[in-house]
Amino acid sequence: MATVACLTQCSGNSEPGDSAASSAPAAAETVVTSTPPPRVSTVTAAELGDSWRPGCPVGPDQLRRVEIDYIDPKGQSQRGYLIVHRDIVDQVQQIFGRLREMAFPITKMEPAQHYPGADDELSMEADNTSAFNCRGIPGSRSWSQHAYGRAVDINPLINPMVNLGGSYEPSNAEPYLDRTRKDPGMLHAGDPAVRAFTDRGWTWGGDWRSPKDYQHFELPGH
Repeated sequence: MATVACLTQCSGNSEPGDSAASSAPAAAETVVTSTPPPRVSTVTAAELGDSWRPGCPVGPDQLRRVEIDYIDPKGQSQRGYLIVHRDIVDQVQQIFGRLREMAFPITKMEPAQHYPGADDELSMEADNTSAFNCRGIPGSRSWSQHAYGRAVDINPLINPMVNLGGSYEPSNAEPYLDRTRKDPGMLHAGDPAVRAFTDRGWTWGGDWRSPKDYQHFELPGH
């Protein structure tokens, strides 16, 4: 793990705790002095578990497991991993390297198959940052970019998806519908964390008219 030291952090007042309605102390102020290189490996259908099944738009051979070092809300260095399409591995490494450099806090990072049935709602409720999951777009017959391994959801509890009619996901995200909040790990237009993606050609769901998908970044390529 890398060594960390205190400096100026992103901004904020609270982070999600055991109760979505509660506020926790602000994230520790950190900067990373060094980091080991991410490791990239192939994956099998067995390793993908419920996140993949026959008939999905990409096969396991097109996906890669990318280990990523990140800073948690307490300012500690952690290692997680994402499953992404092999074509975007370099971009993902660069983007998350940039997020780490700016000490942008990520609550947790594990693949969708760590949740029963690769349930996206459970992953979001846990504020889990993830990428590949063979699922469709809610309310549509089209595949989500997550099904291609070409989308990433960042801190989805505090960056919920909000529909035009007012419904939202995950179910415990009501306190974070107020986008004037500046909690560590929240994403807002023009933020350095958002630009880490958009400057590389990714689309941010927070720029959409409906839904406003503040957690979501994608780089379509199929």
